[in-house]
Amino acid sequence: MLALVIILLIVWLVLAVLGFAVKGLLWLAILGIVLFVATAVFGYIRRGSRRA
Repeated sequence: MLALVIILLIVWLVLAVLGFAVKGLLWLAILGIVLFVATAVFGYIRRGSRRA
């Protein structure tokens, strides 16, 4: 599960960088950032619930 979260974080980060690099794809950068944050929060919550 942790590997999947890390892979998703990398994919979202690449999409965000690509969106900022290509001016017409600013929406892709915003989507990448939103999905990156959502995946990071999901991974943090899942990791925290496993410890309890």
